[in-house]
Amino acid sequence: MRIVLIGAPGGGKGTQAKLLVDKYNIPQISTGDLLRAAVKAGSPLGRKAKQAMDNGLLVSDDIVLGMIKERLAENDAQNGFILDGFPRNIPQAEALDNLLDEVDKPLQAALLIDVEFSILMQRLTGRRTCGSCGQMFNIHTSPPRIEGRCDKCGGGLEHRADDNEETIGNRLGVYEAETAPLVDYFRKQGKLRTVRGVGEVDSIFAAIQRVLESLPSSSTVKIEAVAVKKPTKKKVVSKKKSSAKKKTAKKKVAKKKVSKKKAKKKVAKKKVSKKTAKKKVAKKKVSKKKAKKKVAKKKVSKKKAKKKVAKKKVSKKKAKKKVAKKKVSKKKAKKKVAKKKVSKKKAKKKVAKKKVSKKKAKKKVAKKKVSKKKAKKKVAKKKVSKKKAKKKLVKKKAKKKAARNRR
Repeated sequence: MRIVLIGAPGGGKGTQAKLLVDKYNIPQISTGDLLRAAVKAGSPLGRKAKQAMDNGLLVSDDIVLGMIKERLAENDAQNGFILDGFPRNIPQAEALDNLLDEVDKPLQAALLIDVEFSILMQRLTGRRTCGSCGQMFNIHTSPPRIEGRCDKCGGGLEHRADDNEETIGNRLGVYEAETAPLVDYFRKQGKLRTVRGVGEVDSIFAAIQRVLESLPSSSTVKIEAVAVKKPTKKKVVSKKKSSAKKKTAKKKVAKKKVSKKKAKKKVAKKKVSKKTAKKKVAKKKVSKKKAKKKVAKKKVSKKKAKKKVAKKKVSKKKAKKKVAKKKVSKKKAKKKVAKKKVSKKKAKKKVAKKKVSKKKAKKKVAKKKVSKKKAKKKVAKKKVSKKKAKKKLVKKKAKKKAARNRR
């Protein structure tokens, strides 16, 4: 089985591809995986791809096709493959067809998983991926049993930064402008098969299986019809030769008439076929005109998409500048708050110092009062001592006088 998966982002290609790999034991060939593996291994094509990516360029189709060719030569791809992520446009599809014809492995079908854009938006914005095992969930349609945790391994669920409405709208616009025309390309080849990608995963997979089982086998055996000669019967010689001759002559005349009628029918058929051929040519011209119009529309849509991308880049730059300004203003506000805190601390310290100085002043005043009291006490003691001294002197004088009087 050799198929390519087509569908918008979030349509469920990855989920169904894993189920197909398990069911049919054939590899899923993702160009993104091939590029990463080749760059990591350092193969010649990987080095070329890395050089392009380092220079900010897209990896060329020739490099991608070379990687696909190498991958198809591996043993596990001999019974079939599932292409995912390539081709993305009609030139890539034509190049892929040429490559597969060279290796004698043409595509059997292009499987379109068709989902409405409104549903895709819900799926992608609600998508959550396990960081450990890669299991995918959706908070709207298939949430985990425990919020934020993987049902399989218990790892943390991650939300991709680009899974927002603006980015998803851009991706869907690019898909509609570039990849959707592949549907017409494969439809014209008679290889397109469509499955509606809405509902339970198992029911969608069952529908895909029914479609794939109805595909024609890859190698059709042509059975050529062999003309078998009938055994000739021996002519019986009869006595009535003349009557036999007459009968054969009549048969020849009848055969000639039949052959003339057949010839007329052939001529009529040729005329009809010429008319149908002319109609086909006219239809092809009309289809070519339509194709040209579609190409022109695609170019216009691509230009619009580029303009939208440019506008988004400008808006992103503005948004980044706003974020940067906000960060600067936040830093300034933080500095102001820090300064206020410092000033408050200084004010508190000043207040504390004032309180300390007041306490010291009070202590000094108290000490002065104590010293004054001590000084007063000293003065009082001195006065008392002076009085005592005077009394002593008075007593001495009195004694001297009394002694004199005695003499």
